[in-house]
Formats: sequence, C-alpha cells, structure tokens
Amino acid sequence: MTGTTARRTVVSIAVSAALACSTACTGPGGSDDSGGTTGPSGPTGSTAPSASAEPSSRPPALTGASADALRAVERATGRAGSARVESTTVMGRELSLEAAGALGWDDGLTGTLTITYTGGTTAETMRRLGTTAMEARYLPDAYYARMGDEFAERVGGRHWIKYVYEDLEDLGGGAGAGFADQMRNTTPNQAVKLLLSAGDVRRVGAETTRGRRTTHWSGTVGGATEQTVDIWVDDRNLLVKKVERGRTKTGELTQTAYYSDYGVPVSAARPPAEDTADFKELLASQGS
Repeated sequence: MTGTTARRTVVSIAVSAALACSTACTGPGGSDDSGGTTGPSGPTGSTAPSASAEPSSRPPALTGASADALRAVERATGRAGSARVESTTVMGRELSLEAAGALGWDDGLTGTLTITYTGGTTAETMRRLGTTAMEARYLPDAYYARMGDEFAERVGGRHWIKYVYEDLEDLGGGAGAGFADQMRNTTPNQAVKLLLSAGDVRRVGAETTRGRRTTHWSGTVGGATEQTVDIWVDDRNLLVKKVERGRTKTGELTQTAYYSDYGVPVSAARPPAEDTADFKELLASQGS
C-alpha cells in the first residue's frame, strides 16, 4: 500500500467513525437547506427540518392541550439531566448500528456509548479494516472514538480519534455547519421539540412500552421531504421511547431509541493524549 493510499484509508476510517458517533447520539434530526442532514461526513439526506430555517418556512407553533402536554415532556426530560440509552439506527444502504450507554446533558453533552456496526457500506468498510465495534466518549467540546489495533498501527500506535466540534464546523463545503451546536444541545427531548414543530400532532393513546405504561404521540415534520416522529412518554412526563423515520439519499432512515434510569451518574474521561490522534490533523495529512 502506498503512503498516499494508506493516508486515505486512515481518513476514510476516521470519517466513518465520525458518522457513527454523531448518528448514535444525535439521531437523524437537523438538516441542511436541501433537506439533508448535516454531519461530519457531509449531508446524509435526512428529512428533519433545520433548526436555523427561516421563520417563514416553519409551520405555525403548536397550541392547545397537545402543546401543553408536549412542553411538559420537554421540560421534564430536559431537567432530568441524564439517562441510559439504547438505540438502533438504519441509514439506507450506508450504515446500520446499535448503541448502548449513558449520556448526560446538564452542562454540554457527556457520556459513553458502545457502538456496534451491524450493516451497510460503512460497516463493511470498517469490518475490512478490523473494526466491528467501538467506544465513543462525549465531552462538551469534543468526542472521542476508540478504534482497533489495525487502525492504531497506521497512526503511530494511537487508538483514539479526537473530534473537536469547532473543527468539524470547518469541514469543506459547509458539511459541518451547525454541528457544534447540534452536539452540545443533544438531549432526548430534541424529538419532543420536533413534534412541537409538526402540524399534525396527535395523541395515539395509551400503550405498554418495555413494561411501563406510556402515552404514544405521533406527528410529521417537513423539510424538502417528510419525516415522522413518534414518542412514548411515562406518567412522569419522561421520554421512554422515540422513533424517527425519513429518507436519505441511500434509502430509508430509521432510528429507535429507548431511555431509562433518568438521573443516572454519567462520566467520560479524556483518553491519554499519547494514545490519541486528532481528526483535523488526519484530514490535513491526506493532502500531504
């Protein structure tokens, strides 16, 4: 393998890890002007409406009893500060993954997830390079992905990649625009905020979700195309489950997440500097 090919392989792995880490904790919400989700690897074609969209392009604010109920969920879930998370995500032909761990959002995003690749072209790329699962650590200014030994051999023995949110904002073509704020503001109640922007929110009814009595809400949010959002809420107004469905450029997008143990202690330590490669430096090395 030539030096140039080796560097491109390293960058390919790093970008794939970035996509997995951001998707696992943020879900498919947040879009560019064309209806595609913006993330560290570029638009992925999700259909959630942009948080920065012009006011004239947004639907009228939800009012009435449904709005009051959903805002109570938004407040309660936001105040809880942390939770255990289990999720599955399918992004068309590109990526399928499972994630489990605990995340906190009191003072920026913190926590740790174990992410397992289960399918898609990205998973196949990672599998060929010796990585089928990784640990992701989230801190208020950056997140870290632990790669396998094969990756470490290519970058001087370093196992971790560091992704500084501000650096991801600067990716070419505006691919990372808004990414720092998206990561810092990630909480389970983002799905509730999406529903509050929907024009057809409805209370589906009472259902049992993982043994807990919940109320199911559903709605459709629109960008260039439409995305459905469903949430299940317990009697403490805490989110128990959420499902988001839409379309990407490579097929259907679905994320299902379960939340439990609200208020659980959460911590995430920065990996040793000597065992960490910086994503921005890896990108720069591709052109050298």
